[in-house]
Amino acid sequence: MPVLNPSIRPVPLSPTLAINEAIARRRRDGMPALALGFGEAGIPVHPSLTRELSAAAGRGGYGPVAGSAALRAAAAGYWTRRGLPTDPGLVLCGPGSKPLLYALMTAIGGEIAIPTPSWVSYAAQASLTGAGAVPVATAPGEGGVPSPALLADAVVRARAAGRRIRAVVVTLPDNPTGTLAPEATVRRLCAVARQHDLVIISDEIYRDLMHDPGRPVPSPAAYAPERTVVTTGLSKSLAAGGWRLGVARMPDGPFGPALRDAVLGIASEIWSAAPAPVQHAAAYAFGEPDELVEHIDRSRRLHAAVTAAVADRFAEAGARVRRPEAAFYAYPDFDPLRAHLREAHGVTTGAELTTLLLERYGMGVLPASAFGEPGDALRMRVATSLLYGENDEQRRAALMDPDPAALPWIASGLDRISEILDDLKAASGHTLTTALAG
Repeated sequence: MPVLNPSIRPVPLSPTLAINEAIARRRRDGMPALALGFGEAGIPVHPSLTRELSAAAGRGGYGPVAGSAALRAAAAGYWTRRGLPTDPGLVLCGPGSKPLLYALMTAIGGEIAIPTPSWVSYAAQASLTGAGAVPVATAPGEGGVPSPALLADAVVRARAAGRRIRAVVVTLPDNPTGTLAPEATVRRLCAVARQHDLVIISDEIYRDLMHDPGRPVPSPAAYAPERTVVTTGLSKSLAAGGWRLGVARMPDGPFGPALRDAVLGIASEIWSAAPAPVQHAAAYAFGEPDELVEHIDRSRRLHAAVTAAVADRFAEAGARVRRPEAAFYAYPDFDPLRAHLREAHGVTTGAELTTLLLERYGMGVLPASAFGEPGDALRMRVATSLLYGENDEQRRAALMDPDPAALPWIASGLDRISEILDDLKAASGHTLTTALAG
């Protein structure tokens, strides 16, 4: 009898989910584990969202592919309050911003320019569309937005070779670096996009988690509204990642409805409609009632305090760390320790370093290579939000405390980071310079 042996296209598990599962396995096996790899917001879902979800639990119909009228109107109001007047007819929702991003890439077609470094799924999704991603380096301290000059050069080179870059992705503020690109850079990128007829996909899911709430986020939709799509969701500012709800704002002008229709066609064949009860709760969330505004403000302060404390611990160990500006990520660079890591541990790549940290110490972080950087880069993304507590009682206490880094369970995690890093460099026998950049 013939053996079934079909040819299957290998698709690896997303690195962020893979590190989360690796940490879970260690814990099941009774091994020490410090979860700093997975970008989960780490705070409880607000009771009002649970109430709204429960109130709509009996809604079992599919509903419109674009999402309910109430949700689209609420999301339009959310963007309008942020200086982006929005027609609800140009808003559509999906089961998370992640599938919306994939549907957008599929609808736009062609290669996608992405920042280097950038969130792991951009390149993976571009590959799944069959077109692929073109990495473009960011300027130092300007994570999330490709260098406009390098982007222009990449587009020209691609077209000279018979290939076509049709879109560019930006992340404002950025994952993995936790920084925000300046307005001037965003404006220059918009000029390049106009010159070369690129669609801009602006992932702004961390927009409401700027550590300085008075610092504006320069959305390209304000400078190139005719070609910019904006996406966001519930997973970061409201910690409802498991609810899977995202929204997208299509461009203004004639291109917006055409792109909307294309994405809706793709959505109709993949997810049909986002879950109706979650849409009901999301409409409440995007309406921004006072209780949720206060909740997000508390979460912003918690993220800022703990991320800064984590960055300090890495800096004290000799890594270069730019001061985090948003979300719950630090992006330390161990290049100052490169010689020691090679001589004492045989480590020459970022993946070797993060594997050592996981297998020897139980610290789960992701190497810069997972975000598109060269393999020999010794940078890593450290996600700090799972330090907030082992249960919702501890997490609620962290949200309410004016000095959360001093809480015993968070302080213990910070001290464990320092212990691991001190042991990592102990074999050097000499003092290492520390630096915390700007």
